[in-house]
Amino acid sequence: MTDGREALVVGASGISGNNVARRLVSHGWTVWGLTRSGSVPVDEVQPIAADVQKADEVRHALDGVSPTHIFYCTWARRAVEAENCAVNSAMLSNVLTALADRSTVQHVALVTGLKHYLGPFESYAKSPAVTPFREEQPRLPGENFYYDQEDVLFAAAERDGYTWSVHRPHTMIGWALGNTMNMGVTLAAYGALCRETGEPFVFPGSPEQYSGVTDITDARLLAAQLEWAATTPDAANTAFNTVNGDVFRWRQMWKVVAAGLGVEPAEYPGYPQPLETRMAGMGPVWQRLVERFDLQPTSLDSLASWWHTDADLGRTMETFADMNLGRSLGFTETQDSRRSFLDLFDTLREARVIPPL
Repeated sequence: MTDGREALVVGASGISGNNVARRLVSHGWTVWGLTRSGSVPVDEVQPIAADVQKADEVRHALDGVSPTHIFYCTWARRAVEAENCAVNSAMLSNVLTALADRSTVQHVALVTGLKHYLGPFESYAKSPAVTPFREEQPRLPGENFYYDQEDVLFAAAERDGYTWSVHRPHTMIGWALGNTMNMGVTLAAYGALCRETGEPFVFPGSPEQYSGVTDITDARLLAAQLEWAATTPDAANTAFNTVNGDVFRWRQMWKVVAAGLGVEPAEYPGYPQPLETRMAGMGPVWQRLVERFDLQPTSLDSLASWWHTDADLGRTMETFADMNLGRSLGFTETQDSRRSFLDLFDTLREARVIPPL
């Protein structure tokens, strides 16, 4: 029973927003999806078009919308962290301010990530890190737009009288196209290009990532935790790590990924070979694949985020998070990380985004 729950999902076309919108609709929620274009890839979601960087536009777009729950699942990247802090805190503030007079709002969930522990892009993974990451660890010194977003959320919740939750996923794997931080789709494109060109399907990252312990977040599991935290009183006003609940080493997972893409895994050379360099100029090759296999007319640039996958796989420290806090409060769902990749690859083939095996 949803008891009249009505959700506003901000960023409903992205990997986290898309998946939580789908889950909520399937559980009987009324869902509005706010995106810049007004396009939402879930038929049952009511679309709202607004650029959340523009306060007046957001206020006008949300006029007449009175959600019980808000799921904030978007962000904007800028050249330096000071700009990231300014723009991302303003975007969240614009949404919460536009709804400040709606007495219907009961809970706001904010999706951030493990840069809470690893630092921002310009100093990413350069600070000492103690694994597994636990929610009670103190903030790192220096600027971090996740911290600014949290502070905006905490102040708005105190002002307007609703509860909040913060969710910190690791690398997210799941269905979404055109997302700038989607390793699963990026690896799928990489595998298809290697099959086409004969390039070796070699792990592109650091020795530390290849052999160290890590984890990931299935976007479906994130959606499950978002719904749980938003509707569980014991979870109110809490920040949660959000990972699958298992750990792995890429030296093992790389064979699973390769098999799922129908390509032979190459021997790891012991040093990074970044995809952004290796895959440069592959746009025309991808276009040949699109035409030959009658794939969706998507450009390689809209599918593959080489830079982001290079950043994740190029870290020189092991990275994994503890889930005991959520479990202690009742969130016990887990996800086999092997299936996170394999299910996504199956979905991409069914949707004719990547070539068949």
